[in-house]
Amino acid sequence: MPKNNSEPPIATVTKSFTVTRSSHGRRRVRAGSPPTPPPAGRLPRVTKLLALAIHFDELLRTGAVASQAELARLGRVTRPRLTQIMDLLYLCPSIQTEILHHPLITSGRDPITERELRGIIRQPDWAGQRRLYDRLVRRNSD
Repeated sequence: MPKNNSEPPIATVTKSFTVTRSSHGRRRVRAGSPPTPPPAGRLPRVTKLLALAIHFDELLRTGAVASQAELARLGRVTRPRLTQIMDLLYLCPSIQTEILHHPLITSGRDPITERELRGIIRQPDWAGQRRLYDRLVRRNSD
């Protein structure tokens, strides 16, 4: 106990916090324990592109964006490139599901590329698409 009443009592406060850096190098302090690290690996690029195409389709259907030309302008890509991305929506639903649920890649190249899917997209029959896709997956897994 302090001898002099003018001295405040000693107190200890314990609080956990995390310091992170933002994109411009600024430090941010947040209360709580550090966030859990992301899972090891990365999403295949074609998975990201298909998710983007689904999002773009929703923007077009709801009227948030007037046209693909406006989407291309906002996304700073050419109209032909946007068309290539949107064409992924022509894949049969079972292929889209497989692409969206593809496991993370921990090393090496992507097993399937958007360019390889372009020939499959041109096939109008979903059964034909399925055969071509299965052949592509077998060929790339060897």
